Amino acid sequence: MAKPASTAGKKPASTASKAPTSTPKGKGGKNLMKKTPTKVSQEGGEKKKRRKTRKETYSTYIYRVLKQVHPDTGVSNKAMAVLNSFVNDIFERVATEASRLAQINKKSTISSREIQTAVRLVLPGELSKHAISEGTKSVTKFSSTK
Repeated sequence: MAKPASTAGKKPASTASKAPTSTPKGKGGKNLMKKTPTKVSQEGGEKKKRRKTRKETYSTYIYRVLKQVHPDTGVSNKAMAVLNSFVNDIFERVATEASRLAQINKKSTISSREIQTAVRLVLPGELSKHAISEGTKSVTKFSSTK
């Protein structure tokens, strides 16, 4: 009978180290694994470009509105960051209030009616009136294009 080949110094297949199936996540679902450094390819010795992670902001839209209102006025990066935070905050407040209204009325969908009521509740006085008129105008325009 032939003896099996020597397995000295080798791990059995069942205890071999396996790569983790999921990456560890921190607060907010952020990946805690460190990014690998840029690798040099074998052929030309040129570096592979690392793709930037996309950051979604309202900067483009804020800038477009600014140019409609004041065509010759610019905005600094810090001011844009403040405006972006402001828009995110108002969006969150209105969405939370609209969600609460839908839940109270036992509805599973947030409609324009919930958004309108949420805007009335979240924004003060004259500001809510302007927001509602602009929203109504937008919904009417959207509905007419269908």
